[in-house]
Amino acid sequence: MKLLVFQHVACEHPGSLRALLERDGIDWDVVELDEGDQIPPLEDYDVLWVMGGPMDVWDVDEHPWLVAEKAAIRTWVRDLGKPYLGLCLGHQLLADALGGTCGPQRPSEVGVMQVELTEAGRIDPLMQGLPVTQTCVQWHSVRVAQPPEGATVLARSETCPVQAMRIGQNAWSTQYHVEVEPDTVDNWAAIPAYREALVQVMGPDGVDRLRAEATEAMPEFLSSAERLYRNFMTTIRG
Repeated sequence: MKLLVFQHVACEHPGSLRALLERDGIDWDVVELDEGDQIPPLEDYDVLWVMGGPMDVWDVDEHPWLVAEKAAIRTWVRDLGKPYLGLCLGHQLLADALGGTCGPQRPSEVGVMQVELTEAGRIDPLMQGLPVTQTCVQWHSVRVAQPPEGATVLARSETCPVQAMRIGQNAWSTQYHVEVEPDTVDNWAAIPAYREALVQVMGPDGVDRLRAEATEAMPEFLSSAERLYRNFMTTIRG
């Protein structure tokens, strides 16, 4: 298996999932789109993961590579029918690329929060063995407002109705972060846009508070990440 990863900022990588890939001996290549990397021939890869980032799906004037990225996602999911996993921005890009819409998240979701599986989510192969109510890290001010036609919503929160979705039988995405590891909060808080959003929601001491809350919940984060990863790999291998 050969995995392709689209990244939009260096610190938003596959996080804790990297150790699982290494354990399984899975080769993976990174395309750092914000640094000008070109998307390679998609036919050379078996799986695509699309990570988060501080830009929004509509920021195509500032980040023109978003146009090519969305086209690649559309080709990957709809034309090639290969396995896809999107996280945060990768969730929004999947929706946008396939005809859904994204809009402002009001209020912004930033912090250690909970999402609840829908009835469809409880039976979806990606979510098997995960609790109906999951604790996770949220850090977003944009949401999927309208999923693409044919999408199945797998999880929701009180203020964000599309926290996870599946499209067809090969593409999954989550608005929340499953890849969190011990240094994630500090790494992301170093990005000005992320820090500003965090302080607006959680106050001047938001970084310290979020770090403490994430540290307390880290065992659950890591356990959930491994379960979701295993479910994804088992499902795509048939």
